[in-house]
Amino acid sequence: MSLSPLTSNDLANADLILASASPRRRDLLQQIGVRFAVAAENIDESQRPAEPAVDYVARLAVEKAQASWHRHAPKIPVLGADTIGLWNNKIFGKPVDCDDAVAMLQSLSASTHQVLSAVAIVNAHGSEVAVSKTSVTFRTIPVDECLKYWQTGEPQGKAGAYAIQGFGATFVAHLEGSYSGVVGLPLLETQRLLEKFNVPTWQQ
Repeated sequence: MSLSPLTSNDLANADLILASASPRRRDLLQQIGVRFAVAAENIDESQRPAEPAVDYVARLAVEKAQASWHRHAPKIPVLGADTIGLWNNKIFGKPVDCDDAVAMLQSLSASTHQVLSAVAIVNAHGSEVAVSKTSVTFRTIPVDECLKYWQTGEPQGKAGAYAIQGFGATFVAHLEGSYSGVVGLPLLETQRLLEKFNVPTWQQ
C-alpha cells in the first residue's frame, strides 16, 4: 500500500482510508479484518494553551482524518489516530533525541503513567472520535538500560519513548486498560466506530 497519493487501485479494494503511516496501526487494522488504503497526513501537532490532554489527543486524531478527507475527497470513511503518554500531567510525545528518550524513561521508571489513544472516523456526513485511557506501571529501569534501549532504535518515533509490542514490553510490571491502545490503536473503540460508519471487519 502506497502512502500518498492514493490511486484508483489503492481504493478499489478498500473500505477505509487510514490517515497514518504507522506500521503498528496498519497491523492492528489488519488484525480485525479491515480492508484499507493508507494516506498519511502531516499536521501541526502543537498543543494549544491550556488544552487538556484528552482534548488534545482527540483533536489530533480528528484533524488527521479530516486532512486526508479534504485532500482526497473519498467515497469511503477516513480513520485518524493519535497516542500520547501522560505522567504527572506532563505529556510525553515522541523523543527528539537520546537524551530526551532517557529523560522520559527515567521519569516513567518505577512509576505509573497513562496512555491516551484516540481514534476518529470522518466521512461526508461528519465525524466521531473516541479516546481510551490505559494505566501502565513500569519497573525500575537503570540509566544504562535506557541508553542500551535507545541503541536498538525502538524508542524513536514512539510516544513515551517505548514500544510495548517490542523490547519495551520488558519494562511493564502492570497494565490496566487497552493493550492495543498503548500500541497505537484501541481496538474496542475502533471496532465500535467502524460499525457506526458501516465499515466491514472480520465479522462481516
